[in-house]
Amino acid sequence: MKPWKLLTILLVTCALAACATGQRRVSEPAASLQQLTVAADGSWSVDLRVQNYSSIPMRFDSVQLDLQIADESAGTLSSTAPMTIGSESADVLTLTLTPSAQARLHAADALAGGRTLAYRIEGTLRAAPEDRGSARDYRIRRASVLSPVPGLPGVMR
Repeated sequence: MKPWKLLTILLVTCALAACATGQRRVSEPAASLQQLTVAADGSWSVDLRVQNYSSIPMRFDSVQLDLQIADESAGTLSSTAPMTIGSESADVLTLTLTPSAQARLHAADALAGGRTLAYRIEGTLRAAPEDRGSARDYRIRRASVLSPVPGLPGVMR
């Protein structure tokens, strides 16, 4: 066999081996509101998008986030139902909330006027690598806006 062919085979093999033995990286997760649905009784269904930026699957054990709507406290988004999210993926957790009267008014006003609704979430996600039991709290802070969805009354994304 010619030396350059042998060298090429050796380099390709080394490159493939390096890809197969990648490092495990645990990164800070993120969360945001994907959708807010206002029910006829005034309660809210909140779709919380949880993003796992780690290179390994993560187990999320709990969510505890204070929600503010237009700088008014709306309530707490809370869950202790564990969920696993694959590496560098996201999943949606649907939570129910009975919002404060002020937050309810701000949401109704935004929906009626077709305007955006500013929100802020702040709190913790408790997570651990799926294959280990050592969970820790990750601090979450996010501010963004939701917009009414045309054709879907009471829905903001």
